[in-house]
Amino acid sequence: QLRLVESGGGLVQAGGSLRLSCAASQGTFRRYALAWFRQAPGKEREFVATITWSGGSNSFSESVKGRFTTSRDNAKNTVYLQMNNLKPEDTAVYYCAGRRNIDASFLSRDYDFWGQGTQVTVSS
Repeated sequence: QLRLVESGGGLVQAGGSLRLSCAASQGTFRRYALAWFRQAPGKEREFVATITWSGGSNSFSESVKGRFTTSRDNAKNTVYLQMNNLKPEDTAVYYCAGRRNIDASFLSRDYDFWGQGTQVTVSS
């Protein structure tokens, strides 16, 4: 089992930055592929980024590429999503997800564990 807890969301002006955290309160990330997703009001959940635990290349959606980065702290069993140059269209609830597979996926249905989400609101 993997229990995920996100934090770090909030209200920020366009052009600002936020760093989201996803901690495993139960279990360890070592056996799981991880990713960030987001869901805006009235829209489907969409892929944001993968987090490679082994040190390989991460993937990002086109809408966030060049503005968002991911990192991890193995000792803390925590992964991060650094969001820079935020835009109003980035407003959404952001979720951390884990999958019982070493290979990450862009599809939310492939993930077995989800955090409760953290709200990010970007004002114009």
